[in-house]
Amino acid sequence: MHILIIDDNEELVFGLKKLLDEASYHVHIAYNLKKGAIALERQNYDLVILDWMLPDGSGVNFLEQQRKLYLETTPVLILSSKGESVEKVEALDAGADDYMQKPFSNIELMARIRVLLRRESKQKQSQITIDNLSVNLSTREVLVNHELVSLSKKEFELLEFLLLNSNVILTRYQINEHLNRDFDAFRSSNLVDAHIKNLRKKLGTASTVIQTVRGVGFRVKKT
Repeated sequence: MHILIIDDNEELVFGLKKLLDEASYHVHIAYNLKKGAIALERQNYDLVILDWMLPDGSGVNFLEQQRKLYLETTPVLILSSKGESVEKVEALDAGADDYMQKPFSNIELMARIRVLLRRESKQKQSQITIDNLSVNLSTREVLVNHELVSLSKKEFELLEFLLLNSNVILTRYQINEHLNRDFDAFRSSNLVDAHIKNLRKKLGTASTVIQTVRGVGFRVKKT
């Protein structure tokens, strides 16, 4: 799992990274909000640990902005030296999933992280977000740039199949078998290409998540 730490305290970050490395997490570091924003643009994270006060601004204000962009569903743990209840409420209202006051116990920190990651893991089973595409598998709601996209039953099943097999190249035969498992009469690779074409058209700017692997099939590439 990938964790992004946004904090300018080098000593604290060094200790956090060592602690998380030992727990086999992949740790990424940004020492200010600008670098944090760049990191969020480039990769999806399972958890963000965010300091309240950074050299180039407020972590809480940053969180409010990023919740609308790259942190729509990612759990965020705020770290702060502020311990008043009003500050905790402010952080939670801004979109934080948890709040810890500095200094903190490493044991408690790791326990909080495990809780947030378990919660995120459960959510990811039904909510998948790649770039500007967000799909809720439970409600069958598809959003592109936060706008609802209407898909047919077959188009949604195709998108769902690709997303649940992210980074796996699916052959036309495999896709056809999945889409038409109840209809033996339909066994055409041309039908798969037609569904892919229609799906890409409806997804618009998000259609780039579906890659064609020449001579083999299709895949959704997710970092």
